[in-house]
Amino acid sequence: MNFSTDLQVKLFCDAADIESLLTMYSKPYIKGFTTNPTLMHKAGVKDFSAFAHAVLTAIPDLPVSFEVFADDEAGMERQARLIASWGRNVYVKIPVTNTQGFSTMPLVRRLSRDGIALNVTALMTLEQVGRVAAALDPNARAIVSVFAGRIADTGVDPVPLMRRAVEILEERPLAELLWASSRELLNVFHAEESGTHIITATPEILSKLALVGKDLTAFSLETVRMLYKDAMLAGYALNDRPAGRALPAIRRPMPQPGLAS
Repeated sequence: MNFSTDLQVKLFCDAADIESLLTMYSKPYIKGFTTNPTLMHKAGVKDFSAFAHAVLTAIPDLPVSFEVFADDEAGMERQARLIASWGRNVYVKIPVTNTQGFSTMPLVRRLSRDGIALNVTALMTLEQVGRVAAALDPNARAIVSVFAGRIADTGVDPVPLMRRAVEILEERPLAELLWASSRELLNVFHAEESGTHIITATPEILSKLALVGKDLTAFSLETVRMLYKDAMLAGYALNDRPAGRALPAIRRPMPQPGLAS
């Protein structure tokens, strides 16, 4: 597959360490980047602003999303306006609610009206998509991040939901739907099938793009060889049990009085 021509969905990288970001920036099929406080914490980022400026210095020409971390509306707005000032390619991530479940749509409406590019994040329902679409200014750039991977974790197929979300956002031509919390490379093709505009994935998942179209018979043989090699490296050996030596008896717990066995 030629990723630059065959896929309609845009591939973003979801990471928070400079080395991974720069590696993915060198790939022509990567069209943008997302981060979040959880990824940054796991990557050991200590200084939010210093990290963001380092990223934007290295990646000046592709969309990059940074998320506010305040929990009150005034704090979110202050952080959002500051983050937006860092570069024209910056999208400010605003969670769909705060930690108390209160909607952030009044804030989204104000920021979007002022032309700030937003990435409204952590959505999981079509009702939330509808509220975000209503709050976004039609003349402002925006990304709407639905956590399709987390939806799938609940046993629900996210593809029909994402397909409907695309339709809801048609009234906002500058808003793009993003498939977030990807779990495997197959999600790229799920996003493509649903008409989702963007999918973001970790470098680990994106590294598997090289496997697309791989011959499965050859892949099977490579897997067998990997398993054999690892067994040899571990030095595993199975010796015959000495004759006459019995296996230890398995003791079953005694039933407790009054309890059915």
